[in-house]
Amino acid sequence: MAPEVLAHRPSDRSSLKCDIWSLGLILLELFLEVSFWNELTLENMFKEIISFLRLENGREIVSYLVKSHDSSIKYENCPASLQKFIEECLNPMPNSRPEAHQLLFHSFFEEHKLTKKSRAANVPLLFLSTQLRCNGAKFDPVIDDHLSKRPLQELYYLWQLAGGDLEAELRRQELIKAKPPVVTVSKIITGEGEEFGHEKDQAFLLDDSVSVLPLEPLRHRLREVDCDIYYPLIEYSLNGIAPSTFFMALRDTAKLPIVIKEKDVEYQLHRIVLFKRLLEAYPYKRTQIFQECKLDIPPLYRPWIWSALLEIEGDIQEMYDSIDKETPTPTDRQIEVDIPRCHQYDELLSSPVGHQKFKRILKAWVVSHPEYVYWQGLDSLCAPFLSLNFNDEALAYACLSAFIPKYLHNFFLKDNSAVIQEYLAKFSHLIAFHDPELTNHLDNIGFIPELYAIPWFLTMYTHVFPLHKIFHLWDTLLLGQSSFPLCIGVAILKQLRNNLLSYGFNECILMFSDMPEIDIQRCVQDSIKIFCSTPKSITYRVHENVSSKLKKPFESNVRFSKSDSTTDPDLVMVPIPIAELKSEVSPRISAEDLLDILDLSPDSSRTRSRSQSIKILVIDIRPSEEYNKEALPNSISIPFASAFTLDGALDNSVIFNSKGKIVAVIGSCKDNLAAEFATKLVKLEYSYVCTLHGGIEVLRKTGLLISK
Repeated sequence: MAPEVLAHRPSDRSSLKCDIWSLGLILLELFLEVSFWNELTLENMFKEIISFLRLENGREIVSYLVKSHDSSIKYENCPASLQKFIEECLNPMPNSRPEAHQLLFHSFFEEHKLTKKSRAANVPLLFLSTQLRCNGAKFDPVIDDHLSKRPLQELYYLWQLAGGDLEAELRRQELIKAKPPVVTVSKIITGEGEEFGHEKDQAFLLDDSVSVLPLEPLRHRLREVDCDIYYPLIEYSLNGIAPSTFFMALRDTAKLPIVIKEKDVEYQLHRIVLFKRLLEAYPYKRTQIFQECKLDIPPLYRPWIWSALLEIEGDIQEMYDSIDKETPTPTDRQIEVDIPRCHQYDELLSSPVGHQKFKRILKAWVVSHPEYVYWQGLDSLCAPFLSLNFNDEALAYACLSAFIPKYLHNFFLKDNSAVIQEYLAKFSHLIAFHDPELTNHLDNIGFIPELYAIPWFLTMYTHVFPLHKIFHLWDTLLLGQSSFPLCIGVAILKQLRNNLLSYGFNECILMFSDMPEIDIQRCVQDSIKIFCSTPKSITYRVHENVSSKLKKPFESNVRFSKSDSTTDPDLVMVPIPIAELKSEVSPRISAEDLLDILDLSPDSSRTRSRSQSIKILVIDIRPSEEYNKEALPNSISIPFASAFTLDGALDNSVIFNSKGKIVAVIGSCKDNLAAEFATKLVKLEYSYVCTLHGGIEVLRKTGLLISK
């Protein structure tokens, strides 16, 4: 093993120069008839090889090795050309080590007449054989054992799913020998946690023994698997060809809960093989990766699939290595306090090595983002990426750096109050839009989102759920837009709804201090439904990262908008002051979304991709005389002055009969009556209530208003 291999990170592949070093070392061992470092431990052998970097050239290395093995006399009898050949191969500096094609012209080969000669140089014409060149060709037999062609990591993962137990297998082969617990007890433990007087367990040391695991149980489990599963078609589909019974069974399995699918060996084999093909075709197959991720993500390839969803690119290792992670910073103390409390039930994250990796990644992010500061919760946000990429810090850092601007843009500013307040206001609007009864109850007891939801959003729920639930939650989150976390929050409240409606303020505080068990698959499904039934403009935020345009993974709320941009800026949302936003109970909808739902878009060239069954009731609350002069087609007039009785009840049966529809309230931008009307509807527990942003005035230039 060449010195530079040990000097670099484990993930680096050996270069051709490393093979040249190995060639020189093998030749020297063969000539001297010795085996270097046979008696050394692995640690001392590595130290010996690394020490060669202090020597200037290959001659010094050869001299050192010859003397240390008392082989000076043998080496003196070595031909001078071979000595020079070996010394050049063992140059400690890779840049000075010759290439393979250079060694072919070395004097050692010329001396022994081993130089390669061209046939064309010896004969005037090159006469080729008249026999077919394939006559003597030997081809590999037809592959019967498709499983053996899969990568080792896939085999081990499937072997475990099929019931393989590594620890039990090592015990059976007597590679693990249990010791009585009393033998491992320390005699002295200091206040700082140092232990003395106990024998170090050899099981924790590196053992280079090779153990062959039995593959028969896995082969037996997969004996009925269709061989086509190993060679999925990602470019063409089998149109017109009926799928086999096995593939029909896989389709049925795909409908099962995620926890069952992840334990199904045949299904995981299918998904693993498919995603490996898709990842090898990335970024060309990025769209198809998105489509397949909507179904589920195989845990084995989750680290790389997440990286693809986050659009990681470039030399991430070089970027990570260039960041100063050693110089002390003011945030070091807070990081050291937070790490030992972050997901410490996980064996990797709770280990000393895990703590070191945690610290390096967090410091790298803080140093490389000087516009932000370290907030408590960043450690929890980092945990899923570190857990998945424990042996690849650079990729964990790259994922964290790509995730934050997508979903937590400006959340880590030194003064992030405006960002947080806007996010919470939008969350409150979304609750009122989908569950007015719950909104009324929480408002009555004073249980506002500021009391429970900040840790949810600041950590994207990593402070709330264990990692195995976060993986399933983020599998869907990474497919969604930056507003999708708001929908997750509403879905959580939906699961806790019955308890919340029966609890008072103190009981709610206690419940959220120790979060009850949440069905994460149901939460994900509810989140998607909420997302798909919410017009996009309702979740509009000023502090959203507009430069990061996400793909449209669901048939989602983007269906309410025919495009991501409009030719008329008056029809879209504009920034709203935080105080005004917080004073309103119901959300606002843009004119663009409203016209799109009504299919009244002034741009007739844009049509729906498919028919929609969206139902909406448009209420114009202006006085009747104004409504008669100009109004939106299909809207109804309910003047604000006569809409409600003295006791606050709604004096109109049309709205009551339209429960379940989106209720869009149109007023004038010159007053606040539309917001008041919407608030009264929410108090009466009408769902899907929103107000038109900009009032009737924004619709005048569209030419769609008519006189009644």
